[in-house]
Amino acid sequence: MNVLFIAIDDLRPELNIYGAKHIKSPNLDKLASESLVFNRAYCNVPVCGASRASLLTSILPTKTRFIDYRAKAQEDVPNAKTLPGLFKEAGYTSISNGKIFHYNKDVQEASWSENPWMPQGGHRVSYDPKTNDVIMKSGNGRVYEAPEVDDSAYPDYKIAQKTIKDLRRFKESGESFFMACGFFRPHMPFYAPKKYWDLYDRDSIEIADNRHLPENAPKSLRGSGEFKSYSFGDYKPNTEEFHKMMRHGYYACVSYVDQLVGDVLNELETLGLAKNTIVVVWGDHGWHLGEHEFWGKHNTLHNALQVPLVVKVPGKSTGKHTEALVESVDIYPTLCDLANIPVPNYIMGKSFKATLDNPEKSFRAYTYARFKKADAIVTDDFTYSLFENGEEMLYNRKHDPAENKNMVADVKYKEVLKEMRNALKRKQEKANKYK
Repeated sequence: MNVLFIAIDDLRPELNIYGAKHIKSPNLDKLASESLVFNRAYCNVPVCGASRASLLTSILPTKTRFIDYRAKAQEDVPNAKTLPGLFKEAGYTSISNGKIFHYNKDVQEASWSENPWMPQGGHRVSYDPKTNDVIMKSGNGRVYEAPEVDDSAYPDYKIAQKTIKDLRRFKESGESFFMACGFFRPHMPFYAPKKYWDLYDRDSIEIADNRHLPENAPKSLRGSGEFKSYSFGDYKPNTEEFHKMMRHGYYACVSYVDQLVGDVLNELETLGLAKNTIVVVWGDHGWHLGEHEFWGKHNTLHNALQVPLVVKVPGKSTGKHTEALVESVDIYPTLCDLANIPVPNYIMGKSFKATLDNPEKSFRAYTYARFKKADAIVTDDFTYSLFENGEEMLYNRKHDPAENKNMVADVKYKEVLKEMRNALKRKQEKANKYK
């Protein structure tokens, strides 16, 4: 089995396959019809660099490891074997195109058969002169643009084309491959060809109906400040017009990256490689789209933790969905299990291969995440967070899916709170075992 691992930056489950019927994502819809869709997949760190380093080593975060976007596996866990490195050792050609590790030179020699490839320009390449009329201290211009350009204008297109070129090379050579393909969009800024913006009617876009902090929210709860590093152009934050513009931009970028994913998957099919290639599509963390007046990741609320995960395994794919709870660190041992590659005994993920055979099968009782000064546990019905200063959050997502009321002080949840604290302690102990 070959592996095609597709990472999409800042993609939350805002997709048709997850019930977001307003999203135009036909290529991911098609893939889902041939795959197992995980409805309850969660990142271990809601920030790109740390989340990727954690997944690619199958090691959980701690107070001193995998802290923020600057995290590097080679610094935080210098003796750990990476997922692509294991495939490389097993005789596969391991390739990285686009954004896989946040720093593509991270663990470069041990992980990849060739130097990781990145297009020139990065995610801020712009084609609208007005975008850079105002440059912020961060160096960023306007947060949105919709120029009349072809798909080929932006770097993500080049990432798709490089991946297609490599697939053709592997078809010809017959090499077994671990192909990692990482797209920037829908990460801010929301730059995409105008035709993708035109898929959506701005006036009909529905915005969050909970543009307020959760009731009884602890003072430590924060939203991401990343969006403030961009100019908002003609819009004022916290207005309905701003919310509609931001959602419109995010949706356009989702549809753009969906097309590029489709280009890659169509080539895989055309080359006849789909029949023996495992395909994984994964978002590196969740994202707030104006809920609680938050934009972005960087906290332990459900919107920042839940990620899309679609896994296609020839012979196992069913077009079904599973409610099994899984963590990002579980992807590493699962892919190795499917390829019959032994894993190091220190890794912290578990193979969910059995769930691919039986989607009704439960997998984890809870998942774990950490960001800066908060640790979190997610179960079937609850999300719980403990901040370093002792503040806590508990949300009953069965009755309050939008997490609008912190129930930590409600005596009815005394036993639930006790279970959550114990579960968190067990996860922290496990995470701290790796030195």
